[in-house]
Amino acid sequence: MARRLKDCGCDLAAVYDADAAGARRLAGEIGAEPCTVLAQVTARADIIFTVVSDDAAQLQVFAESGDSLLTAARGKIFINCATLTPAVHVEVERRARKAGALSLEGCMASSIPQARNGTLYLMCGGERATFDRVRPILEKLSSQLRYIGPAGCAAQVKALVNMVMNCNTAALAEGLGLGQALGLDLNMLREVFAQTGANSQVLKTDGEDMQNRAHDCFFSAAHAAKDSGIACQLALDCGLKLPLARATKEQYDRMVASGLGGLDKSGIAELTFPNRHI
Repeated sequence: MARRLKDCGCDLAAVYDADAAGARRLAGEIGAEPCTVLAQVTARADIIFTVVSDDAAQLQVFAESGDSLLTAARGKIFINCATLTPAVHVEVERRARKAGALSLEGCMASSIPQARNGTLYLMCGGERATFDRVRPILEKLSSQLRYIGPAGCAAQVKALVNMVMNCNTAALAEGLGLGQALGLDLNMLREVFAQTGANSQVLKTDGEDMQNRAHDCFFSAAHAAKDSGIACQLALDCGLKLPLARATKEQYDRMVASGLGGLDKSGIAELTFPNRHI
């Protein structure tokens, strides 16, 4: 995302990451300042993007005491792109307002190539006025930009997107795994899937990788487990039972427990193809 914004002529002021060496490399590439303290980022930038792994990390970078992006944050705008529990996005907005800043969800339904090329699918939640204010910069990152509603709403939609995607991924892995066990030609089988009701976006992105065991990580199994868990909890809060989503989460939890959480989500095929990891 930073490289894309640089290509579009934006002035990238600061970079912070838990991987300090990686932050220094990127900062050098895009002409930004590598920061080792969160408050330095806020001091140097007017609009701050955050992309973290989970709820705990998000609340940590927006801590109400100690080193935090909220230090001297009055007038700043935060655009938070991680897949988190909706309540955490609401809490971050509350903390930002208290600090005199603005906050917006910018949930991404895309991956690394789309981020680099400016073709992310971005779903935004928060105050409409904040969305309208930063829309020009979001349009540099996104080919599909949607305002969903107040804080938390975009995170709800993103949780459902990833829940369905993860279910589709698990189902595809089972279909291809069973096909291999039956001795079918998997190239033929993927072509048939693509021409029938078995077709899906996941088939396009993950089918060949499952067949070839090419699980370079674009969206990790650990994150798939986390995101399916968010959706399953939302369902419990609504009094709904989602057996497919829960079974899918259990499969991704099994990957994590087996040391495969760092693989791409396509690595779920390792659980279903005969004579593989498990």
